[in-house]
Amino acid sequence: MRVALAQVITGRDLAANLALLEEYARQAKDGGAELVVFPEATMRAFGNPLRDIAEPLDGPWATRVRETAASLGIVIVAGMFTPGTSVDGETAKVRNTLLATGPGVDASYDKIHLFDAFGFLESDTVDPGTGPVTFEAGGLTFGLATCYDIRFPALFTANASRGAVANIVCASWGSGPGKVDQWQLLARARAVDTTSYVLACGQGDPASQGVEPKGAAPTGVGHSAVVSPLGEVLETLDGAPGLLFADLNPAVVEDARLKLPVLANRRDL
Repeated sequence: MRVALAQVITGRDLAANLALLEEYARQAKDGGAELVVFPEATMRAFGNPLRDIAEPLDGPWATRVRETAASLGIVIVAGMFTPGTSVDGETAKVRNTLLATGPGVDASYDKIHLFDAFGFLESDTVDPGTGPVTFEAGGLTFGLATCYDIRFPALFTANASRGAVANIVCASWGSGPGKVDQWQLLARARAVDTTSYVLACGQGDPASQGVEPKGAAPTGVGHSAVVSPLGEVLETLDGAPGLLFADLNPAVVEDARLKLPVLANRRDL
């Protein structure tokens, strides 16, 4: 199965971000991909208000993404924000949601592990999700994870236990000393932990376009990658926006799990 990772840099404007999604989804389809992954916060970049744009999964933004996926005949995974806690009928917090939609696919995942680290408090504005989510496309099972989730191996193991041969990680990774190295290390580690492919798609680095980050909001460092079930980086990008392609083969996962049966050998502690 051919997949694509769309390393984009989104901003405040929802319509502009949708246009970017449609452009890259079309390029992915033209390149032969059956599934294209977009980053966390595709709907609106962090560092901007979120409560005013949060909408349900049948709202106008998600509906437009569904229409794009249906018209192109491709599965799209993209980060959006849905309503969370309400106080007196007003949205007080949102959920950091991944929408997966396309032929035969209609799934969503709410980020479980909130980024309360490196001077940023995601939990101030976001409610956590409650459990793992997988979906099937192209005869393969995919698990979903978002950004900070990549630091928590148990979610990836749970997805693999549900049959996932690939884990999708959509991110808007925070910049800083050593952060790119950590992102790359964690993507490879989660692949080896579960002998599964990892599709790690992040927001591009605004600095690559001459825009320096302001404040603590995580706005992306790029370096999206596809990692093999034994931790080999198959395809990667640098910090700039771009589109990469990779071919996933379930036989590679089966072979890795025969050679390194960590899922079969693990014990509950």
